Amino acid sequence: MVRFASHVLRTLHGVFAVYKPPGVHWKLVRDTVETNLLKVKGPAYRHLRVGAGHRLDTGSSGVFVLGICNGNKLLTEMYNGHLTRDYTVRGTFGKATDNFLEFGKVIEKTTYDHITRDKLERILAVIQGSGQKALILHSHVDLKCQEAYELAVKGELRPMDKSPPIILGIRCLEFSPPDFTLEIQCMHETQQYLRKMIHEIGLELRSTAVCTQVRRTRDGPFTVDQALLRNQWNLKHICKAVTDCRALTKDLIKDKPFTRQVNLDTKELSREPNSVSEVEELRA
Repeated sequence: MVRFASHVLRTLHGVFAVYKPPGVHWKLVRDTVETNLLKVKGPAYRHLRVGAGHRLDTGSSGVFVLGICNGNKLLTEMYNGHLTRDYTVRGTFGKATDNFLEFGKVIEKTTYDHITRDKLERILAVIQGSGQKALILHSHVDLKCQEAYELAVKGELRPMDKSPPIILGIRCLEFSPPDFTLEIQCMHETQQYLRKMIHEIGLELRSTAVCTQVRRTRDGPFTVDQALLRNQWNLKHICKAVTDCRALTKDLIKDKPFTRQVNLDTKELSREPNSVSEVEELRA
């Protein structure tokens, strides 16, 4: 069995996704996967190249892409492809903290009875419009060109180089004051940037807000459906995941970066904006 597993690992190259629980550092997730694979490879092997894609910080959860051996090259292709990612972000109105987190040091408390879903969605529309303008700017295209205009309408534009965080789409999924939930599509973001955005939304609504959850639901072509749970971080499930993910990443190999379609409102682009736990124990 060990000999068979060793042979499988020697030929195992590719990328796959796992589900990172909150409260766990991404390095511990990667090291746990690597350790589990080395156990079946045998005592003669002490190292296996397992690389990490776009990071998730300790407080966040969701889709986390890993690469094995030559799959690390594909992680680089994904990075250079400026892929979009989706998040579900939860917030609570009524207080502000020093780190934008629910359990940070409270620096201000405010009322929120005046906030309505309509007011929130107006702010979200402004944020999305600003993000779409930023995408055009960093794509270095002229919308007067027919080809560029069609790419914009189809949502296939991407920055030519590394850009600041860009919000491509944002909408309210749930609104039950003081709690609310947003779905955000973005690129070049960090989870702390999304938390700060929740804080700024609160300020725009003449109140305050803290972030209570950041959960990534998609990273490029990888969704929650493809992400392996903690009890699946073993050779059998990883082999199948790597095989299944080859179809998802074939466009990346052809240098055709994957982006989920975002329909840009070209009328909005011409207008200036008015304003701006589930924890799985890995430590055992």
